[in-house]
Amino acid sequence: MTGADAAGLRTGRVVVVGASLAGLRAAEALRDEGFTGELTLIGEEPHAPYDRPPLSKALLTGRLDGAHIELPRVRDIGARWLLGTPATGLDVPGRRVELADGRRLAYDRLLIATGTRARRWPVEAGGALAGVHVLRTREDAERLRGALAAGPRRVLVVGAGFTGGEVASACRELGIEVTVTQRSAAPLAGALGAVTGRAAADWYREAGVDLRLNTTVEALEGDASGRLRRAVLSDGTAMPVEVAVIATGAVANTEWLAGSGLAADHRGVVSVGDCRAVADCGSPAEDIYVAGDIARWPHPLYPGQLLRLDHWDNALAQARTAAHNLTHDPGERRAHQPLPAFWSQQFGRYLKSVGVPAVADQVVVTQGALDQRRFVAAYGLKGRLVGVVAVDSPRVLDGYAALIEARAPFPPRLGATDGPDRLDPVDAGFPGRDAGRAPEHDIHPPSALASAPTAHR
Repeated sequence: MTGADAAGLRTGRVVVVGASLAGLRAAEALRDEGFTGELTLIGEEPHAPYDRPPLSKALLTGRLDGAHIELPRVRDIGARWLLGTPATGLDVPGRRVELADGRRLAYDRLLIATGTRARRWPVEAGGALAGVHVLRTREDAERLRGALAAGPRRVLVVGAGFTGGEVASACRELGIEVTVTQRSAAPLAGALGAVTGRAAADWYREAGVDLRLNTTVEALEGDASGRLRRAVLSDGTAMPVEVAVIATGAVANTEWLAGSGLAADHRGVVSVGDCRAVADCGSPAEDIYVAGDIARWPHPLYPGQLLRLDHWDNALAQARTAAHNLTHDPGERRAHQPLPAFWSQQFGRYLKSVGVPAVADQVVVTQGALDQRRFVAAYGLKGRLVGVVAVDSPRVLDGYAALIEARAPFPPRLGATDGPDRLDPVDAGFPGRDAGRAPEHDIHPPSALASAPTAHR
């Protein structure tokens, strides 16, 4: 690429579809990288970009309101904002984004950052009743906050993942009785496995939560006015309930990409290591990049699969990587490969994770004990350390992160003063996985793998 061509990457028209954390930070990073061209951000929601973690925490309990969660602006990006204007289609050959109001917006380079939405309850099973909530947007949180402020006698939370646990924790903080149903044998089992999940179950019960494990909701029933009044559970219980929160996971916002030729489905948009989107044929799509919760991408520490991470830190880092690569020639592109990390606060405990525990086949407690307030659990896959979870012990994670990045053996030999006398790994206990068997991997297209750049450290 000539110097003139490289300079051209910092001019022209860049369109960012998705105006949340990844979209905003990518736009700022584009300006930091020297992009001087026309910059447009398209957002489905009418609000300026805001922070989502407080939605299930401080906003629900009233410590913050919607006016105080707007993301700070790092710099003036000189962009055109099209908020409250969903994208409905993508014409890749014509380089145009189709909008819900009928406009077709031309681009030279495109960043897809449309994120995810909460999975809703089926209408035929009561999902349309007043009092049935999901939690993903500012409006969702404000509606749920109003419902909790009205003082319901009991709240039903369907799903004991991170969002479900944080909502249940907020309910108990407000003095509201809450029942949580979980399809598997422990809270957080899908992300952290049964061993850590059993410790989490104790937190629920200590907080006074009515925790129903191995239990599903068969129907939500309402009165003649269409308001939720009762939940029918698989354990035979029919309980009165006025508010239900559906916390059963997220779905990627990819419908607008149907027919575009990109490798996209309800799980997200496939991308190679430098954040370029992958086409249906398996080759990277030039000038189209992906960042944030919607991206599915390969990480060198977790070969043979694609990661999709609904994590704040990942959205921020991936936005910066995509912005760099949008404005640089192929020889200067960077791979996106920071070690995943996330955190959660629930029932008075602070949980933080590094790596990807969900791929592990074994787990061992390396510090503290599961029945204590503080502990550290290390996760291994085929004899290699792949993830670590710390409860009320966040400061120790830097050392573990270094071990994961160094591909250290599992179990890790630490010699910690607060560790057990012997490290005895057990099956990690992820739902739907046979004991001792590693997870089935989501294999990425061979041509896409071949195109992934070497990491720049």
